[in-house]
Amino acid sequence: MAGHYPPPAGRPGQPPYGPPPPRPPYGGPPHGAPPAQPYGAPPRPPYGAPPPPPQGPPPPYRGMPQPYPQGGPPVAYRYMPPRRPPRRSAGGTVAGIIGGFAALGVVLIVVLSALSSNHTTVQSGGSGVTASGRGSGGSPQSATRATATDNKLYATGALDSVGCHLPALDETSDTMRRFMNELSDCLDSTWKAQFAKTGMSFAPPNRVFWLTSGNSPCGNYPAPGSSAFYCPANNTMYVGLKHVIETSGSESVEHFAVFARVIAHEYGHHVQDRAGILLYGDRLMDQSDPLGRAEASRRIELQAQCFAGEFLGANRTTLPLDQAQYSALVVDVQGRGDENQPADKRDHGSSKHYAGWVVRGIRTQNLSACNTWTASPSAVS
Repeated sequence: MAGHYPPPAGRPGQPPYGPPPPRPPYGGPPHGAPPAQPYGAPPRPPYGAPPPPPQGPPPPYRGMPQPYPQGGPPVAYRYMPPRRPPRRSAGGTVAGIIGGFAALGVVLIVVLSALSSNHTTVQSGGSGVTASGRGSGGSPQSATRATATDNKLYATGALDSVGCHLPALDETSDTMRRFMNELSDCLDSTWKAQFAKTGMSFAPPNRVFWLTSGNSPCGNYPAPGSSAFYCPANNTMYVGLKHVIETSGSESVEHFAVFARVIAHEYGHHVQDRAGILLYGDRLMDQSDPLGRAEASRRIELQAQCFAGEFLGANRTTLPLDQAQYSALVVDVQGRGDENQPADKRDHGSSKHYAGWVVRGIRTQNLSACNTWTASPSAVS
């Protein structure tokens, strides 16, 4: 359908932008008819300026993850970095769990809470790392590097559209809650069908859409400046009904794709959890130095970005993901980069990569394009 974005990427078997990675190429060509111009991440807008239409290919990327003490249970994945004021800033700050002290505090909470959580739960591993543990449902789980680099999900191709229609948003929390629940229902259907193609089991995540403060096995919420996280200890997505707007720089609710991307990203962490990728990533972080932990975290976060893009792209006709929605989404994620943070605290990715991987998912429509684990470090920085 004309007017839906973005168009197909270049030649089959090659990435939609930038030089091909040194390892296997990312995905195949996307489906659908191309609009008049290619859409990628727009150039960084000046402070306060409205988003221009995206032009040209999205930029390349690089990266790694965040500290996580040896042998501990999973930390929250991950407090969403807020957009830094002014609202259209090209930069961003990472909010939530930053620094060794904060990370240690969260891990201690997880250790104590995971043993006594009364939440409803569902079942959920570089270089020579083998991870093993128990999911919150009590079943043993293990993961090796191949779990992340050669996961069965990558061979399943594009996500199928579930004809996702979302209710209109206004400024009230009731409409945001309905929006999040209906979107989550679409995500449940989408990923359940995709896992069925692999023969792997899948159960949807639990949902906590909050108005008031509370606590989870992964820590208290809200954290300053944060609005959303996924907690593997109880397989639950946590999103603040008001905070999700506040941390967007008070983005207009007319730009629903900005908020849909948040939910789809946190759901992407649940997908990683169920596929064993998150367990491998956690243990890789355990066994790495601070820079290695940061890179591993970026690989986790940028893959969740790509998974979110795959969902939005698969349902772009019915959402609909038109030009205005697409432009607002890309400008939002460009403003959440962490390039101004110290190297060992850069756990989400630069502006161009935090935007680039979600655009990659929208454009390629092939889960193999989301394999951040075989991407070069320069593609996940």
